Amino acid sequence: MVDKVAALGATALITGETGSGKEILARTIHTRSQRAGGPWIDFNCAACPELLLESELFGYEPGAFSGATRSKPGLFELAAGGSLFLDEIGELPLAIQAKLLRILDGAPFSRLGGVRRIVPDARVVAATNREIETEVRAGRFRADLYYRLSPVRLHVPPLRERPEDIVPLANLFLEQIDPSLRISASAIDALMGYHWPGNIRELRNAITAASLRAVDGCVLAESFESRFQPAAPAAPGTLAMAERELILHALTTAGGNRTQAAARVGISRRTLNRRLREYQRAGVLSPRTAILSPGTSSLAALSQAVAEAGTKMGHQTVIAGS
Repeated sequence: MVDKVAALGATALITGETGSGKEILARTIHTRSQRAGGPWIDFNCAACPELLLESELFGYEPGAFSGATRSKPGLFELAAGGSLFLDEIGELPLAIQAKLLRILDGAPFSRLGGVRRIVPDARVVAATNREIETEVRAGRFRADLYYRLSPVRLHVPPLRERPEDIVPLANLFLEQIDPSLRISASAIDALMGYHWPGNIRELRNAITAASLRAVDGCVLAESFESRFQPAAPAAPGTLAMAERELILHALTTAGGNRTQAAARVGISRRTLNRRLREYQRAGVLSPRTAILSPGTSSLAALSQAVAEAGTKMGHQTVIAGS
């Protein structure tokens, strides 16, 4: 999909949570496009004061405003022949949005205080962590600009919804930090059991911090901060214990079908899988139990696993139908 978008050359809009990897995707689009030999210019719209936005994007000539003693090219000029990445585009004020729309339509523009007309020649890739349709309905983002930005729209799911990316990304970050380090199996378990609210940015920071506490060239589970450590077994009568009972009972009555069990509990299958891994690491479930095998359908095996879990939690679990 990325290769097709890169080859298309059209304006693209990337959406996703903060830290989910939108800029990485945008850079990949640029490096795989026909503009890869041209400049890559990135600009965070939220980090620039509103009064400076127009001069940063379009440039200015001497005398355009107080303090403008020399000419300065704008980002659209600097990105000519390449790509301009506008991060957090949902933060742009409406007046700037109107000017950006004209440029995306191919209209020439002038620097502030200038008369020379400049034809834009930069591919724009924009990104936002906002629900842009909501912003359009609220009148905070121009509908015509939204439609012009999104002939190609890509969504980057949060890291918690793509756990298969955690280990490859962790290895990549560790390779960039220190190629001599490796990640232990216990560290991988800790990473896979965490929900990553900060997405890829949080993962990179966690790997960086853990690399400083590596032992004999190996990053261990203990190398990470306490929030990455598996939860201790829940005491009887706690909310966590009640959740375990509910999940295990749902698995039993669903005959081991995790999709059905997740639907009964009202959680996603990914969340259910994460909970089961937590129970295993906390010693509530044995790794050998069939309940942790995705394809299991043995009600007897599931019932035994639930009973074992109930015993470990300090009470007898009652299984429906027994």
